Amino acid sequence: MASNARPISAVLAAARRQPTERKRFIKFLIVGAVGFVVDFGGFNLFHALGLGRMLAGLIPPGLPQVFDLASHPEIIEQSLSFICAVLSNFAWNYFWIYPEARSANQAKKITKFFIVSVAGLFIGVPVFTVALSLWQPTVETLGLQALLPAGLKLNVAGNLALMTRVGTLMLWNFFVNRYWTYRDVKR
Repeated sequence: MASNARPISAVLAAARRQPTERKRFIKFLIVGAVGFVVDFGGFNLFHALGLGRMLAGLIPPGLPQVFDLASHPEIIEQSLSFICAVLSNFAWNYFWIYPEARSANQAKKITKFFIVSVAGLFIGVPVFTVALSLWQPTVETLGLQALLPAGLKLNVAGNLALMTRVGTLMLWNFFVNRYWTYRDVKR
């Protein structure tokens, strides 16, 4: 028990020593919540519109695919919603979390932010895909989709897989952006 308390104590002590970084992290969590709403809202909107299935249908037959997009259009829908969330998060980082970085070269900042996000996408798509393959039979076995009101087109397994991806990438995004994209901002 005591060994578990030490890392928590160390994190809390570091947060007390760096109140500016603590405020930034709290703002990051708020911006992350906004990005979460954009991501989930976009995913569910794209799913309800059948956008993933439509785009998967545009892929020429015989084209090699890492993921079976025709059988899992959710992968396309989550990728599009992820891009929308990245753009939203960059804007919030620019205007609110790191306003002192506005004088920096913004083309360089958005390029770095985009690289971190694309790396996150490369991490996130397999996480989402594996999570989806685990959540789909679970949702089906437990009958969770049937619990939704009639006419509500929510993809329960897809949303659970998306939560898994978001949780996995939260710390990656904060620390890599803080120490690479915004490293010029005083701590």
